[in-house]
Amino acid sequence: MFRKIPYPLVTTLLVLVTSSCQQWIPKAEFDARTTDQTVKNLNFKNVTIKRELNPQLLIPPSEPYILGPGDVIEIEIAEVPGTLARTFVMPDGMVYYNLAGGVRAEGLMQAEFVKKLTEALKPDYTNPLVNVSLVEVRSRRYWILGRVFKPGIFPLRQPTTLLEAISESGGLFTSRMSGTTQELADLSNSVVIRDGDILPINFDRLIRGGDTTQNIYLRNNDLIYLPSSTSFNVLLLGAVAAPQAVGYKDSLTLIDCIAQGRGPAKNAYLDQVVIVRGTLDKPSASIVNLKSILIGKETNVLLQPGDIVWIPNRPLGLLESTVKTIFTDAARSVAATEGSRLGGNNQAPVITIPLTTAP
Repeated sequence: MFRKIPYPLVTTLLVLVTSSCQQWIPKAEFDARTTDQTVKNLNFKNVTIKRELNPQLLIPPSEPYILGPGDVIEIEIAEVPGTLARTFVMPDGMVYYNLAGGVRAEGLMQAEFVKKLTEALKPDYTNPLVNVSLVEVRSRRYWILGRVFKPGIFPLRQPTTLLEAISESGGLFTSRMSGTTQELADLSNSVVIRDGDILPINFDRLIRGGDTTQNIYLRNNDLIYLPSSTSFNVLLLGAVAAPQAVGYKDSLTLIDCIAQGRGPAKNAYLDQVVIVRGTLDKPSASIVNLKSILIGKETNVLLQPGDIVWIPNRPLGLLESTVKTIFTDAARSVAATEGSRLGGNNQAPVITIPLTTAP
């Protein structure tokens, strides 16, 4: 037998459920009927993004080495026994040696630092002849993540090309279990990120075609990311409560994807949600009205593995600049996740860096 639930308790439960929905769906109540409707496929518009590689990127850097925190150096005062010492540039940019105390090294060329250190030692030594050798580079580095044999952080000791960096990491990860050497890196979506932007490099032409016009020289803090060609995820980015990579199994709808990200953020602009499909060189995009889908006025849509769902926080600008921003956000986000996992966090890939919207 069923017991009657007191009317005040029913009212309280309804209020709690309603308020919970309103927290993650601004200005619209979730209509569960949308998940029961037959989903539709989207009509995508091809987007042209100008990707021209600056020829200057193919020229090896010629500027002298600048010292930075972490660099290991050896110092000796010539002809003074017992003065040979190995030390490093401290996080505050200073080097502490002998009676000189702290001498700033960060931002200086080796010769400039020798001059400063010599001046600091003159009160205690007559005309000191100071020798400084750079033992190990630690302040200049690049990241290489994804489907390579040895992902990680590598020192940028000398002018290094992109192909040399991939070789240093052991090369592309391949599958030998099946008796083949099939590459597991998705070259069409591999990127180099510099200062927050994606450089227009065609990895397929570089690695498979041997096109040296794509073999740029790396700079400090460059990030190389080669994603897996076998991953089945949909990236959920932008104004969403929990941006993340959503696993794709048999099928995935837009509503299900956003629900796994705990719904849109409070500032989400639901009238123009962008779904990007395709590669960096040949992307296509579709804009859907999520608000209309949520209230049942439009039909839910079906996603595919590799799609990027991006919720803006204001009306969109040009579609080309929007898609470029989405790809940049996606590359930075997934690379940040790979870096986190490399550091020992083996949890599911969750996007943790701030995300921006197109102007």
